Amino acid sequence: MTERAVATSTPRTANRWQVGRLVERRVETPTAQTLVLEVPDWPGHLPGQHVDLRLTAPDGYQAARSYSVAGPVVDGPGGPRIEVTVQRVHDGEVSPYLIDVFGDGDPVEVRGPLGGWFIWRPEETAPVQLVAGGSGIVPLMAMIRARRATGSKAPFRLIYSVRTPRDVIYADELRRRIRDDFGLDIAYVYTREAPEGWRGEPHRIGLADVNTHGWPPDLQPLTYVCGPTGFVETVADLLVGLGHPSRRVKTERFGPTG
Repeated sequence: MTERAVATSTPRTANRWQVGRLVERRVETPTAQTLVLEVPDWPGHLPGQHVDLRLTAPDGYQAARSYSVAGPVVDGPGGPRIEVTVQRVHDGEVSPYLIDVFGDGDPVEVRGPLGGWFIWRPEETAPVQLVAGGSGIVPLMAMIRARRATGSKAPFRLIYSVRTPRDVIYADELRRRIRDDFGLDIAYVYTREAPEGWRGEPHRIGLADVNTHGWPPDLQPLTYVCGPTGFVETVADLLVGLGHPSRRVKTERFGPTG
């Protein structure tokens, strides 16, 4: 996903770089792919956390970016596996390489897991509302997948804002989860082009969307908002204006660094 410039410091327990290798890739949209990395010494992570990936050129030049982990860790024949979903960034350094050049078995340095604020713990029982803009769906999808994997009964509502139906990351899986994951509701907002039969006109997310498809504040839901900075600020302001306490509205922003 979410690709950010790497912070200059990280928690000591997650500061060690180790080598991961690509074992699988899945095309999600014309501009996004999921990479499955085998990381033998992976210590585990919580949904919402992210990792740093670092590439080194033959001349020694290094470039690193952060990506949200897209789901729970999975055991593979060579060790634990994690997934990151990469959105191509125009004129980026890292994302075009990971999408176009990075091949099966190729190494990449991995550091993590990182982040302790924007996380959901499966033992939580409060209702959860997730609001995603574009590739901001990635850490929220990790929460949806963890909910199913752990058997959590916490009710989830997802509002997913995308430009067009072609830009929906995890489209097939989300359709299956609407059908199979009891207690999960999903609503879409299309900003440029809506699918045939969709009610309403394309528009940016607004008060009616959040009020209609989110949880009311009196239920005291946990809220996670992820996407571009302007999107996140708009949604957070709408939620607080509706009466949601700001301490229960967790946000994560990302920019175009690639």
